[in-house]
Amino acid sequence: MRDVLVVVYDGIQLLDVVGPLEVFDAATLRHGGRGGGYRVRLASVGGRDVVSSSGVRLGVHADLEAHPPDTLVVAGGWGYPEAARGPDMVRGVRRLAAGSRRVTSVCTGAFILAAAGLLDGRRATTHWAFCDALADAHPSVTVVPDAIFVRDGTVVTAAGVTAGMDLALALLEEDEGAEAAREIAKWLVVFLQRPGGQSQFSVHNRTPPVQDGALRRLLDQIAADPAGDLSVGAMADRLSMSTRHFSRFFTKEVGCSPGRYVERARVEAARLHLETGDAGVDTVARLSGFGTTETMRRTFLREIGVPPSAYRARFRTAVR
Repeated sequence: MRDVLVVVYDGIQLLDVVGPLEVFDAATLRHGGRGGGYRVRLASVGGRDVVSSSGVRLGVHADLEAHPPDTLVVAGGWGYPEAARGPDMVRGVRRLAAGSRRVTSVCTGAFILAAAGLLDGRRATTHWAFCDALADAHPSVTVVPDAIFVRDGTVVTAAGVTAGMDLALALLEEDEGAEAAREIAKWLVVFLQRPGGQSQFSVHNRTPPVQDGALRRLLDQIAADPAGDLSVGAMADRLSMSTRHFSRFFTKEVGCSPGRYVERARVEAARLHLETGDAGVDTVARLSGFGTTETMRRTFLREIGVPPSAYRARFRTAVR
């Protein structure tokens, strides 16, 4: 059986732990008799039990002096800042990683891997809300904000929370093959390969809370009508501001320029049309506010990395 060690600490996100665990457990129950399977254990500093952010106590099997496993998983959670600053945690993770076949993290567990120097010079991801923080704190790491998980050599990092299941399914596919992973995904009623990356989550929902009522209403209008007149001048007029002042105000409150926000909102609208509708690419471009298919194509390549036609071919909803 393959040995999986999940590193935990107080303030852990419960689903970061049990999501991958359920994938490995299902694989063991259904494939264990065929010579496969996994032994999953939890490890912490000193082998102490930990309490998750939701208040659930987790019994721990080992301390960080345990024998290095086949697969090391560092879970994320709200307790990650303290864990990443803890010398015993960082030293223990670094030691375990040195003897493991592969090293992985879920969500903000990436900060602990980075603190241990395990992401230096590598591509990595984490929960979308923490990607900027990871990049700022660890400039030697190339952060990939849209990925559900990123594999760089023997190190694999996953996005937030439920992405730990995507990660575990990918590891299962690596170990047992695509058919085994497909069977377990079906058993757990989840995607084997989730359609889309983290940018599938609404740009409107990812925007930090905005205090100004007029600006909140403008963001709602952008989401509701991405094909409307959303030039900087038109939006500035709606808030009775000069174009210069509006651009500065919007960027400060929202975290990106007005033009970039509108562009992302239009990509989001176009993706929905491409995934769920039958309209031609030219119609989608018009409905989403791009105007021309060439403008939409260039924006898709910049924001997503594939043109609209390829996006539709890959991510089109099968049942509508």
